[in-house]
Amino acid sequence: MRSPVAGIVALVVALALVVIGYSSLFTVQQTEQALVVRFGKPVDVVTEPGLNFKAPFIDNVISIDKRILDLENPSQEVIAFDQKRLVVDAFARYRIKNALQFYQSVGSIQTANVQLGTLLNASLRRVLGEVTFTQVVRDEREGLMRKIRDQLDKEADAYGIQVVDVRIRRADLPEANSQAVYNRMKTERQREAEEFRALGGQKAQEIRSKADREATVIVAEANSQAEQTRGAGDAERNRLFAEAYGKDPDFFAFYRSMSAYENGLKSGETRFLLRPDSEFFRYFANPSGKAGSDTPSPAGATAAAAQAPKP
Repeated sequence: MRSPVAGIVALVVALALVVIGYSSLFTVQQTEQALVVRFGKPVDVVTEPGLNFKAPFIDNVISIDKRILDLENPSQEVIAFDQKRLVVDAFARYRIKNALQFYQSVGSIQTANVQLGTLLNASLRRVLGEVTFTQVVRDEREGLMRKIRDQLDKEADAYGIQVVDVRIRRADLPEANSQAVYNRMKTERQREAEEFRALGGQKAQEIRSKADREATVIVAEANSQAEQTRGAGDAERNRLFAEAYGKDPDFFAFYRSMSAYENGLKSGETRFLLRPDSEFFRYFANPSGKAGSDTPSPAGATAAAAQAPKP
């Protein structure tokens, strides 16, 4: 029979072998890279995923993320080349390309973020300080971000870090400056609006003046044509009167006297002071209009002289 002591020893040896075997194995995930450290000194770097071996009990495995990591940078104020202050909000993306160099220089991701944040701020100030405000916010933004990325990547190479991308999320004036710019833009737009109104008023005045001038010309031409027509009518009337007078002077004299009576002797509007034997009353004394042997009576003359009532 085997002694109990031998069984116990075999069990202890088996357990020891299991512990030693477990301690000598480690697994690297697909998103990681491993650094094997012995007594504080790196001895191996594993970048491929899978099961790997190490010296039991004396080797430590430090896992380092090999995915692309984000670096959030707080907003900071930068002075552009044209002396305008900018509030810049930027972020970066990076990955660890050399685990050994990364471990020896910064040691952890938290320390790396602090160091990269300082380098990013310096690069932002250096690059944006060489261009104007307009170039930052509109004209050359993409090119400036590439330039900042290249500078940051070159400086981060000493830490075993590769900078993948740098983006300026926001670049704007400080709040006080933004309000001043807004007020200046508002004033400029109001000035342009006043100019447009003034030009519109001037154009309207020109149109009104032209219309008034054309209306005056049209009215003058119409009046001229009316006067010409009226003159032609008067001439034709005078011609007809002259022909009538030439044919029958007595009838023409009688017609003119009747017209004079009609126009002159109106009710409530006429008062004459004439001699009774005036030529104006010759048809009152004699219907033929010829002077007779008898002189018209004073009563008849007086009645004819005062035909209209007193006002």
